[in-house]
Amino acid sequence: MAAFKFDINYPGISVYKALTNKELTEEEKAEIIAEAIESISKEFPNLKNVATKQDITELELKLTKEIKELEKEIKNLDIKAESIRADLTKEIEQVRSDLTKEIEQVRSDLTKDIEQVRSDLTKEIEQVRSDLTKEIEQVRSDLTKEIEKVRTDLTREIEQVRLEIKDVELKLTEKIENSKTETIKWVSIMMIGQVFTITGIILGIFKFLMH
Repeated sequence: MAAFKFDINYPGISVYKALTNKELTEEEKAEIIAEAIESISKEFPNLKNVATKQDITELELKLTKEIKELEKEIKNLDIKAESIRADLTKEIEQVRSDLTKEIEQVRSDLTKDIEQVRSDLTKEIEQVRSDLTKEIEQVRSDLTKEIEKVRTDLTREIEQVRLEIKDVELKLTEKIENSKTETIKWVSIMMIGQVFTITGIILGIFKFLMH
């Protein structure tokens, strides 16, 4: 058993602490009471070597009184502890409530900020889409105009080429007709020449035969 240090100034508290120790057995508690009585006897030299029943009774009454006072103090401490615990619980609940409110406020603010950012981004995206659509339409319109212009120019050039081809065809036709006419003339002249030649030959033969 561990050595028991008895405080003569607070005998009741010392014995109470020893007796309320749940780890001690009854025999150990009885030994502690005996040691306490012995310590008191040493602190008071006028006491007899053996304590009387009256002394023990007085000591028990004194210890009982001190124990009751100590229990009262402990009870008061328990009440104060409960009050402090209740106050701490209220403060903790208040802090939790405040933190919850702050968290909800932060969440609400963040939600608003996120919604604002989303709205701004949506507007910007729509603006970009609108601008791109306008640019695409402008490019399409410009390309359409250029294509129409190119088509018109090509049509004109094709018509010009067609006219030039017709002109060439007419000139070729005239040349061919002129060539035909010239050819017919030369053929006619040659045929007439041949007819005269044949006629002269025939006349010469007749003359020869007549002689």
